[in-house]
Amino acid sequence: MFLESASKAGWIEVICGSMFSGKTEELIRRLKRAQFARQRVEIFKPKIDIRYSEEEVVSHDANSIRSTPVENSGNILLLTGEVDVVGIDEAQFFDANIVAVCQKLADSGIRVIVAGLDMDFLGKPFGPMPQLMAIAEYVTKVHAICVHCGNIAQHSHRLTANDRLVMLGEKDTYEPLCRHCFNKAKNEEQKQKSEAGKLNFQN
Repeated sequence: MFLESASKAGWIEVICGSMFSGKTEELIRRLKRAQFARQRVEIFKPKIDIRYSEEEVVSHDANSIRSTPVENSGNILLLTGEVDVVGIDEAQFFDANIVAVCQKLADSGIRVIVAGLDMDFLGKPFGPMPQLMAIAEYVTKVHAICVHCGNIAQHSHRLTANDRLVMLGEKDTYEPLCRHCFNKAKNEEQKQKSEAGKLNFQN
């Protein structure tokens, strides 16, 4: 599917989906395959993501690969040397400039592989991911399994009462849900909020 043998023909691949869908697993698989082919690989992730390791990209299944944590997307250009492949994990947490950074890398003949959540916990497009998907030559959407009904899951449902957009978490903080179960859960949460508001007003 991907033209690993092409000579200095840069392009962008995006791997997207919900939490627990295998995005990072697929990113690591592609990067390790490139390393096995003796291609020069650099891997970056946002500095805020230290859930499993400060200096590695680590999947929920504990597969890992060495990476460089960066404060912002501009640092990726500064730290990228003579490489064939650049991997970027958790792209949704980067600033909007990540789109231009990926374009510049691909235009210079580098294969760019980006992984990230395509939707936030509210079910809305997340950060720069829509723009990255639009400019990519290849887009792979991976899916988790809904923990409530077993159907294909595309939503990351937050289990804690916190409205912050950026909130790193694992299995105790999020669960993958299908469209139907996600909408049902959000409706139940809204109903509980309304009932709690009525009680507070009465008190």
